[in-house]
Amino acid sequence: MHVVMFADQHLESLGGAQVSMRLQKRFLERAGHVVTVVAPRPHRESAGDAAYLDLPSIAITPDREYALTWPGVRTDRFLDAEMGARLRVDVVHVQADFWGAFIGHRYAARHGLPVVHTMHNRVDVGIEATAPFPRLVLRALNAWAGRVLPGGAAARAGVRGRAVDSGTSPRGAREGTGSSRGPADGWAFLRQLARLSRAVTAPSSHFARRLEAHGVAEVVDVIWNGIDDDVLDAALSAEASERRPGRPRFIWLGRMSPEKRLLPFLEAVIASGIEAEVEIVGGGAQLRAARRLVERSSPAASIIFAGRLPYTETLRRLADADAVVQTSIGFETQGMTVFEAASLGTPAVVSDPDIAAELGSGVWAVADATVPALAEALRSAAADIVAGTPAVPDPSIAERFRQSSRTAAMVDVYARAVAAGR
Repeated sequence: MHVVMFADQHLESLGGAQVSMRLQKRFLERAGHVVTVVAPRPHRESAGDAAYLDLPSIAITPDREYALTWPGVRTDRFLDAEMGARLRVDVVHVQADFWGAFIGHRYAARHGLPVVHTMHNRVDVGIEATAPFPRLVLRALNAWAGRVLPGGAAARAGVRGRAVDSGTSPRGAREGTGSSRGPADGWAFLRQLARLSRAVTAPSSHFARRLEAHGVAEVVDVIWNGIDDDVLDAALSAEASERRPGRPRFIWLGRMSPEKRLLPFLEAVIASGIEAEVEIVGGGAQLRAARRLVERSSPAASIIFAGRLPYTETLRRLADADAVVQTSIGFETQGMTVFEAASLGTPAVVSDPDIAAELGSGVWAVADATVPALAEALRSAAADIVAGTPAVPDPSIAERFRQSSRTAAMVDVYARAVAAGR
């Protein structure tokens, strides 16, 4: 099977969705499938891969980490020319929310291909956290989708490409929802994408149920993002050892942007007064502000900014930590880091109640969204770690989170989507 994945950002850029897609790609290839990944061309040095099809793009962040490709006829022509030299495509897997989604759905419509769409993003929460006028942005986003997606205003005006008929919609998706009906919110936007898909998947039960409740699709398949089998086997086969002596070790990792709540986390570390080792892994726009906050506050904890790390090294540090700290609320559609940590036996301090519920055990839950509540959870976790009674993750997560099992589940969805069009 030849699977063409579409992403908003290049797979070598920073982000949980990119990490997940890199693993998906590798394990699909390991299972004998062919994968092409279509994404904006990066503006920073990155690893090359023959499976990457890089689209002309412009950098959209000061650090040149992220880029945008404008969806339209020029991009369509470039993509079709490049894809013409590759194998016949069986299924399109859209794992994007914005320009990547538009480009992917337009490509599938032009060539009569089935689409599986993985919803990675709480669009409404993300935009509210990052945009100064979120309602206006959501209105504009819905209008943009209505103009450029197949079957929208652009298609009705005669733009190249065919509209997708109702036979390609997911089971129970609500046709005709979008910018023209109902509120122009994040859910309306996601409904516009879902109506063009034969199957919709989500990386967690809580997000899948939320998508269903808002009419994005009647049935959303839950397929977790996974962890590398080889890395997990190596970690699980290592000889058991006593905890490395020293103060409690906490790790926070991710993109340093407002919705991830790095600054409130650092404020909580400072307010908690815990004597601990705190490692911050990742990069992003708030790095400078985070460093300044630590420098002027003299916390009791030692706080180290480790920068971006390779995947295997990140997992090694997760395994070595006493707890990982998850601080975003309402934004994460899975919270991949805490599942990786749980697979390695590392518990988590969790701010998002949906993620805490999905993990089950191995959690110090934060009572609310305030800095004092997070500080109290950190104090509790540190005390339990020092006492030798930390929270213990569910051991079954390690097996359920393997990428090989997640890939097999997704291949079943692909096969269903392909069969539905015959």
